Amino acid sequence: MKFFYQCLVLLIAISLLSACGKEEKRQDIKGRIGMTCMDLTNPFFKLIANVMEEEAAKHGYELTALNGAQDPAKQNSQLSDFAAQGYDAIFLNPVDSKSAGQGVKTAHQAGIPVFTFDVQVDASGAEEMIVSHIGSDNYQGGILAGESMIEVLGNKGKVAILSLPEVTSCILRVDGFKEALVKAGSPIEIVTELSGKGSRDAGYSVATDILQAHPDISGIFAINDPSALGAHSAVVKAGKIDQISIVAFDASPAGKQAVFEKKIHDTPQQFPRKMAVGTVQAFVDYLSGREVKKKTLIPCTHYLYDDSVKDESRIKDQW
Repeated sequence: MKFFYQCLVLLIAISLLSACGKEEKRQDIKGRIGMTCMDLTNPFFKLIANVMEEEAAKHGYELTALNGAQDPAKQNSQLSDFAAQGYDAIFLNPVDSKSAGQGVKTAHQAGIPVFTFDVQVDASGAEEMIVSHIGSDNYQGGILAGESMIEVLGNKGKVAILSLPEVTSCILRVDGFKEALVKAGSPIEIVTELSGKGSRDAGYSVATDILQAHPDISGIFAINDPSALGAHSAVVKAGKIDQISIVAFDASPAGKQAVFEKKIHDTPQQFPRKMAVGTVQAFVDYLSGREVKKKTLIPCTHYLYDDSVKDESRIKDQW
């Protein structure tokens, strides 16, 4: 019996110590940040979520990352939940630049600051409620893509565009691509522009349709690597690999490898780590009362075959 009571006392002591440890841990956390992005299964956003979590923890904040799953209604529900639960801030990558305005207004009414990354909110009355935005200079990156297309096609021929018109960043990439052709006075003709939905499967399906309707094209510009790789599969299946050059956007691990394997000519590079660190820093500066830039655009760079050969991050399958 004595042994039983000794064990019981020991178990109670361990439980009390554990509870104290948990309470101490809770006291160490200053607050919570809610993050929602268009597709958390995409390695680009998964990396951003991981880096944000690490950076937020350095400042004593716990970050919860949710998947918007390409569903505007679902993402607005997530934003409303963050607001109802009293999160200290929201980091938002909109599924749809206009639809996200509803969730932003809900958060704003609850007094919760919203910071966007990668994709901007483009909704009347909500845009000005965003504390700060950080993302790639997508227009400038689109110009790089256009320059590469001019170069690889010898400034002639017909091209198709795989776009994503629901997202401001992708609209800017297409606008920049077109501007590069205009500035160069290029005779390259854009014969069609269709949404590749930013995915490999849709890119394949849409490119297949394009190749049937326009069998004489010599180039495809896709707004990201997944849709570009889908387009490449369609080009291979059509037996036009020697006829059609593809320019993408992102420089994701898969995109970098595709450039190295000469499936893609160029994929202007984004820097997701900088976006993640910059978003957290903007929040910390905001809390401290320091001035926060309303918009920060990170320049893109070409990612060509010569870049891929010497790129350690490609070899390590990293951004």
